Amino acid sequence: MSILFKNAQIIDPTTADVITNDLMVRDGMIVDPSGKAETVIDCSGKYLAPGIVDIGVKVCEPGERHKESYKTAGAAAAAGGVTTIVTRADTDPAIDTPEALEFIRRRAAEVAPVNVLHIAALTKGRAGREMTEIGFLQDAGAIAFSDGYRVVQNTKVLARAMVYAKSLGALIIAHPQEPILSDGGVATSGKFASLRGLPHVSPMAERMGLDRDISMIEMTGAAYHADQITTARALPALERAKKNGLNITAGTSIHHLTLNEFDIADYRSFFKMTPPLRSEDDRIAMVEAVSTGLIDIISSQHTPQDEESKRLPFEAAASGAVGLETFLPAVLRLYHSGHLSLNQIFKAASYNPAKRLGLNSGRIDIGSPADLMLFDADVPYVLNRENLHSKSKNTPFDEARLQGKVLRTFVGGQEVYRA
Repeated sequence: MSILFKNAQIIDPTTADVITNDLMVRDGMIVDPSGKAETVIDCSGKYLAPGIVDIGVKVCEPGERHKESYKTAGAAAAAGGVTTIVTRADTDPAIDTPEALEFIRRRAAEVAPVNVLHIAALTKGRAGREMTEIGFLQDAGAIAFSDGYRVVQNTKVLARAMVYAKSLGALIIAHPQEPILSDGGVATSGKFASLRGLPHVSPMAERMGLDRDISMIEMTGAAYHADQITTARALPALERAKKNGLNITAGTSIHHLTLNEFDIADYRSFFKMTPPLRSEDDRIAMVEAVSTGLIDIISSQHTPQDEESKRLPFEAAASGAVGLETFLPAVLRLYHSGHLSLNQIFKAASYNPAKRLGLNSGRIDIGSPADLMLFDADVPYVLNRENLHSKSKNTPFDEARLQGKVLRTFVGGQEVYRA
């Protein structure tokens, strides 16, 4: 099958400019735009970009299918222009054995219209006491290893896991927080949290957690990715680690780039995140870090929660928000405000995560997979959460004015979504 995209504004994250050109897809790959195509799509000046590669998506199979399944997560991803989702291991039970990994791989392959890759647990039961069989899990298809939002407190266990991962060339993804300081904190320390009477955590907890992990990387030489850096105080340590040549990358979530601590003023639990939303100064620092490349990756940190777990007092409510479908319009806020260019956005949302995971996607090059999204960056609308494809509707952008919609999504040259 061949498709010719005509008159498209093509966003190639490896370049600095958006160019108007034609693009040809044949047999699922991007090819030289010459010859005839079976299908011609007139893009009419709309943007054509590589699909988003979203690291850290929670799909609640096994254990909590009422919150999200691979079918609904896949549909939400396709509608959001996400062509590859990388799922977390924090399910019930955790993905800590080859058998559990094989089960979810089969489920994803059966029902998800997008590419699905899987992170396996770093320790058994994500309990931080004994590392998993990293080699067997890697052979079974695990693309990285992480205990998710649980910090491995025992540094000896973490050291052993990192040494073993280094010997296998495996990537470790961690959540940098000092676990004792951050335990129970639902807001960022400061005058605002005190006035609201909310348990809070100092931004230094993130810095302390990152400092510990950087020391472990230096000791073991392991490949490491910090899933969420959200405070300005953590950035100098990250910059030093990179300058010292350590194998480290860092990400941040779309919610920490576009929201701040004042959004929890009315105790709206849909704005309760892990880590908590930060100050406006921190948010601006994160945007600047993405623009300079200090923070490599933007992710949705898609975390479905049902109504019963969210409709509680703020302190007791579950943390997290869905983000697959709102990823693009949320990040386009930074484009429309002039903080990030489209090429910078897709470098952090598509190219860099694909590169970190060793994938030949996330870019628009001849010979790359035709994982693409066609979108209108300017169309305005008000989001209604009930229209989301996810089973759970816990989005902080409900009734928000957004700008930018996915028109069509292609995975391997096959159309998986059309608005």
